[in-house]
Amino acid sequence: MQRRQCLHRLLGTATMVSAATLALSAPAAAQAQAAWPGKTVRIVAAGPAGGSADIVARVLADQLGKLTGQTVIVEAKPGAGGVLAVNDMAMAAHDGHTLLVGVNSLVSEIPHIVKQAANMARQIKPVAEIARGGLVMVGNPALPAKTLPEVIAYVKANPGKVNFASYTAGTISHVMGLQLNKAAGIDMTHVGYKGSTPALQDLMGGHVQLMFDGMATSIPLVKGGKIKAFAVSTPKRSALLPEVPTFAELGYPQLEAIGWMGLWLPPDVPAPVQAQIRDAALKAIAQPALRDRLQEIGFEVGQPRTPEQLSAALAADCDRVGAVLQSVGFKPE
Repeated sequence: MQRRQCLHRLLGTATMVSAATLALSAPAAAQAQAAWPGKTVRIVAAGPAGGSADIVARVLADQLGKLTGQTVIVEAKPGAGGVLAVNDMAMAAHDGHTLLVGVNSLVSEIPHIVKQAANMARQIKPVAEIARGGLVMVGNPALPAKTLPEVIAYVKANPGKVNFASYTAGTISHVMGLQLNKAAGIDMTHVGYKGSTPALQDLMGGHVQLMFDGMATSIPLVKGGKIKAFAVSTPKRSALLPEVPTFAELGYPQLEAIGWMGLWLPPDVPAPVQAQIRDAALKAIAQPALRDRLQEIGFEVGQPRTPEQLSAALAADCDRVGAVLQSVGFKPE
């Protein structure tokens, strides 16, 4: 049932026609299919100012502006797990001059978390993968364990007393903790937060012992000695944390996970415009300045997967996340 729901949502992107598009006049539509961009481009970042989506959007905007000769502005739009940002883009003309930068969880996770986001995959279509990165399992420095095997032994020796934080209940940072519980036969208790910042503050304060967090927000704290890292979810070790092993190395391949930051559009933007936007995005991520900046904040440059490949990956992730959440009786808010 869950798989059919996820596939239905994703397949719906090809058929949904919004009221905004119906209102677009024939001359405007013809103009949209001409050279893109024909005016200022606005990128809506699905997250708070200074967050990962905002930072990636601004790096991308800088390169797109240089490549196209047009002004590209960024507006951060936090709230409801990205739903508000998606709604913002949906209300603008679907002519390719309002874009969205946000994580893959907009489609693969948010529909399981927020009831009103059930049709998210019908509202947005991935055009290009801009950046990608894994999660890192981090802990309070006072935790006696120094390695993942020691963490597991500690949790087993202290049943019901060890908590793990996620940056939002229902996201991959929550799911990974549930997966580790099952794989290692332990019973960490989940504590959900509204964002990485408050969760990391409580982690540093000792209110929670462990957390599964994005590298961009945790790496500076790891390097500063404020938290310690046990394992990363990437297929290979991170160049920014070369001493930290992968979960697969430690015998937990099921915890391998990669999140990606994408450039999204309403699916009914004219196909020629979508092609021009994708081409510009791929040229932008090929620029050394963009690649270097992404690496500085804990990301790798995105892979040149096609929109169809991205949609297929979203369907698979949606199924996996939904199955894990369903197994613990998780209900969307």
